[in-house]
This record gives sequence, C-alpha cells and structure tokens, in this order.
Amino acid sequence: MSQERATYVGAGVDIAAYARMLEQVRPMIEATQGAGVVTGVGPFAGLFELPGGGGFLAASADGVGTKIKVAVAANDHSGIGLDLVNHCVNDIATAGARPLFFLDYFASGRLDPEVFHQVISGLTEACRDNSCALLGGETAELPGVYGLGDYDLAGFVVGFVEPDRRVEPVRAGDRLVGLPSSGLHSNGFSLVRQIFAQVSLEHVYPELARPLKEELLVPHRSYLKELQALSWKTAAHITGGGILDNLPRALPPGLAAQIDLSSWTVPPIFKLIQDLGQVGQEEMFRTFNMGLGMILVTDQVPSGFSVVGRVVEADDRPRIRLG
Repeated sequence: MSQERATYVGAGVDIAAYARMLEQVRPMIEATQGAGVVTGVGPFAGLFELPGGGGFLAASADGVGTKIKVAVAANDHSGIGLDLVNHCVNDIATAGARPLFFLDYFASGRLDPEVFHQVISGLTEACRDNSCALLGGETAELPGVYGLGDYDLAGFVVGFVEPDRRVEPVRAGDRLVGLPSSGLHSNGFSLVRQIFAQVSLEHVYPELARPLKEELLVPHRSYLKELQALSWKTAAHITGGGILDNLPRALPPGLAAQIDLSSWTVPPIFKLIQDLGQVGQEEMFRTFNMGLGMILVTDQVPSGFSVVGRVVEADDRPRIRLG
C-alpha cells in the first residue's frame, strides 16, 4: 500500500481558506484607511506617507507559528526571538525600509523565567543586529488559554523609507536573484511536526549530519544588509505560502516568473521532508522556502549572486512556472 502524501492542509493549515476569509473582510479593513495610507493589506509591509513629503513609515506584524512547539520539545528557546525579529524586518525591507523600532507580545499559560529570558535574549540580539530598538511590548499570563509550558510570540516592527527612494518598473526580461535561506526559517512547521512526529529530536539523519532539533531550530536569517547594499526593483520574502504564493506579490499584473530549478541546490532538510512525507513538488514550493529566503527582481545581477529565474509575460499558465 502506498503512503498517503502529506499536505499542509492535512496538517491543519489551510492558506487558501485564509485567503478567502481575508477577501471577505478586506472592504472593512480598507474602509479604515484614509489619507496617508499608500499600501495596506497585501504587500509584505504596509506603507504610510508622512506629512510634508517626509518619507514613509513601513510596518509589519507576524508570529513564529508552531516552530515554538519544537522549541518547547527541545527545551531550547534561544533562537525564537531571532526568528521573530528577522522575519518582521525582512518584510519591511522589501519596501526599502530600515527598521526603527520593534514591539513584542509574549503570552503563556504560566510564565517561566528561564524561557522568558531566552526569548528576550534572542529578541534583543536580533534588534541589535538590525539596528532596531526594542521599544516595548506586552507579556501576558493566560492560564486556560495556553497549556502549562506553552507560549506564543508575536512582533510588530516599524521602519522608515526615505522620501526620495525610487522604484524602477519591473519588466519582462528582468532577472530573479535568489538569496539563500538558513533552513526552514519559521514556516511550514505544522507539516514538519506531523512528518517527524514519531522521530526523536536527537536523531541524526545521515544527510543532515546533526541532530534533528538543531536543523529545525536554525534561526530565520535577516536580509536587511543585502537589501540595503544591492540594486533591486522589488523583492519577495519567501515565508508562509512558499515561492509559489510569495513571488507573485513582487510582480505587477501582466507579468509572471519562470523559475530555473537547476540554478540552486535545495538543502537536504527539504529533500528529507519531501521524501519522508511523500510531499508533492507543488506542495513543497507552496509551503517552504526551498533554500531561497528572499528573491530579488532586478536588471542588474550583482557579482557572486545566483540567478534563479526571469520575469516573463503572463499568459494562461500559472504566474510562477517551475522548470
């Protein structure tokens, strides 16, 4: 009997259903957005124009998701704060913003001083690395909402975009430059946890050459320095929804992307997940970053960086074509 293919929906996460719900409430959200709002729901970061041509504020909010469950099981919370800050900073970096300040929300069934210390240590380390102030936040103890030992973490970042920043139009023929991820980052963990549910976190797979827990808990990396140093038109942060759902957010209507699957080496952890879960290729590319944490759209390929595809004219085929 063949093994049933694992899917993100089967693991309890339905991204398509969320998209449909968002469309239902979008009119209510947009009704709140008056003068000053340049971009609201949809892009990686919201943009708000400051009065008098003083530039723009960029803002984003996110969480770490069920990667926290792996941290709890491994009793290692040192990277969770880095995951959160770097994820949020990457989102506003796609708008050309430099982060100004960060706020966190930490909630648990019962506050554990050691866990809290590890999480805040990660938050402060990532804020320092991204030249961002940890301005404040909220810590809540919610017995009955979270089980003892469980917690959740969310973050909110605000950045600044210079008033003279110009964005060149994306055109067919532009190249897609892939920036490598450090691993799974902080997405797809409901599916990952389902696939490895019967495996010890101490287990060492030959293709990984280190305990599973170390591979799964590698922190989400920041791309802020690269985006500040390189020339690019638009950028896609490859998070929930993978390459298939995030890259279209960096492309204007009428354009699509052709991905060259032979242009980079997919890290072993993704191949292991695919093999163990019998996960289909499209499902993998719609759930995980597959080794590319950020994709830049540019007509100036920087030396030493990999071209992973190109922008093409859209037609009746999918907007993101894997080949």
